[in-house]
Amino acid sequence: MRAPDNADLYRRLNRFTWLMDLYTDNFLRLQAMAEFDALSAGVYLSEGRDGLRLRLEVLERHAYTIECKLSYTLRDSRTGALDPSAMIRVYLDSRQCEVSHCYVGRRWQDVLGVHPSTERMVSHRLRMNGFLNKWLQYLKQQGHGRGGWRREEGVPEPAADVM
Repeated sequence: MRAPDNADLYRRLNRFTWLMDLYTDNFLRLQAMAEFDALSAGVYLSEGRDGLRLRLEVLERHAYTIECKLSYTLRDSRTGALDPSAMIRVYLDSRQCEVSHCYVGRRWQDVLGVHPSTERMVSHRLRMNGFLNKWLQYLKQQGHGRGGWRREEGVPEPAADVM
């Protein structure tokens, strides 16, 4: 195995830097839509100008992280799961958020294999978080945002939605 040359090292660092910048941008976009300090565990709904209901489910809240799921209230005809959806981990201390996965019932190991290369893992994370970035931008344009969320009480967890 050869040592990476400077161009290869720069390209890898550049992609990693891009990913970290994407995490920060996603945090800012999501923070503009939903004020994290005000959200406790539960389900919140927002209705945009496009008439689609957006569902933000705060699964767990810790001192420095929030685990949540963002999806429309649309169901996939094959799986019955909410689609599209993204499992998101918000890091409050570093002001970043990342998509951990977007596929129903599939973790990164299912998509990439048990021992993916670092480059393959970074490429996969860039695709998922690029999707989130574009989706958050679209949601803002559709009017989803602060003040538009209402908490849903007694909302059952969808049985078919296994993430």
